[in-house]
Amino acid sequence: MNLAERNKELMKKFETMINTADSSLAKELVADDAPFYTPASSNPLYGGEGYLSIVSWMKKSFSDVQWHIKDIVADDNKTAVWWNLTGTHDGEFMGVKPSGKKISVCVMNFYYFNQEGKIINDVAAEGMIGILRGINAM
Repeated sequence: MNLAERNKELMKKFETMINTADSSLAKELVADDAPFYTPASSNPLYGGEGYLSIVSWMKKSFSDVQWHIKDIVADDNKTAVWWNLTGTHDGEFMGVKPSGKKISVCVMNFYYFNQEGKIINDVAAEGMIGILRGINAM
């Protein structure tokens, strides 16, 4: 299997990791020193546990949140993933009271890998606007 195919397979495992909050998969897939930036924290979060804290933050506002891969493009050290994020707004989100609305938002992320095949960076296209629109906050 070439590196691009390996990276696609790793992203399928990553999809399982974020949808199940599996800490053993997080440790396997994400480098400990990988920084992640999010509106949930003014400072970067690190490693698999940091990434799962973002998932936990989302679940507080959308208890049934799920990410589904729609498409993946990969090369030897990065992948682009087109995600469909779904969930029900049943908890406060960034100051917006629960609306009970179901959302379905497409987001794009770019993931970068080290030589060992672990994620070292995640650059997200801004999906927050779609979420805020979905709960009528905009």
